[in-house]
Amino acid sequence: MISLSEIKKEDMEYIYMWFSDSEFLKYYDYYPPLPLTKIEVDKMFDYYKDSGKSKVFAVRKDCTIIGVAGFDDIIKENQVATLFIGLGNENERGKGYGREAMRILLEYGFNNLNFHRIQLNVLEFNYGAIALYEKCGFKKEGIYREFVLRDGKRHNLLLYGLLKDEWIMNKEKIFRA
Repeated sequence: MISLSEIKKEDMEYIYMWFSDSEFLKYYDYYPPLPLTKIEVDKMFDYYKDSGKSKVFAVRKDCTIIGVAGFDDIIKENQVATLFIGLGNENERGKGYGREAMRILLEYGFNNLNFHRIQLNVLEFNYGAIALYEKCGFKKEGIYREFVLRDGKRHNLLLYGLLKDEWIMNKEKIFRA
C-alpha cells in the first residue's frame, strides 16, 4: 500500500542517496544529472518547506520511503502547480506505485489545495512516466524542442496539463482497481 506523508529526518539518508545518483537524476529533472551533496539537497528541501510555493511528500510503501512526490511552482492566485514524482528505490519502479502516488497527489491537489490546473514536465525519453501521465488523463500541451542535453544528445522536454474538470470527469475510469 502506498501513502504520502511528511518527510522525516530519518528519510533524508535515502533522499541523499537518490539525489547523488546520476541515473535517478537523469529522469527526475531537466537540470543536468549531476550528483548533489547533502548540503545542496538540504538547501533544496529547506526551500520546498519554507517557500510557500511547494508541497513535498515522502512516498511510502508500508512505512518505508521509496520516493518523493509533490507540487512545486505553486501559484495560489492562479490555482496552478507543477507536479513531480520520483521513485528513488529502483526495485520499486514498474509496480504501479507511481500510479497510486499520482492518484493520491491529484486527489489532494484538486480537493484540498483547490488547484484548477496541475501541470508537469517530462523528458521525451522517459517512456514509463509519459505512459503513466497519459493514462491519468494528462494532455500533451507543448514541447520545448531540444531543451535538454543528455549524454551528448539533444532531447525535447514535453509539457503536460490536467484541468480539474477533466480529472473529475475521468477519475473513476482512470483509477479503477
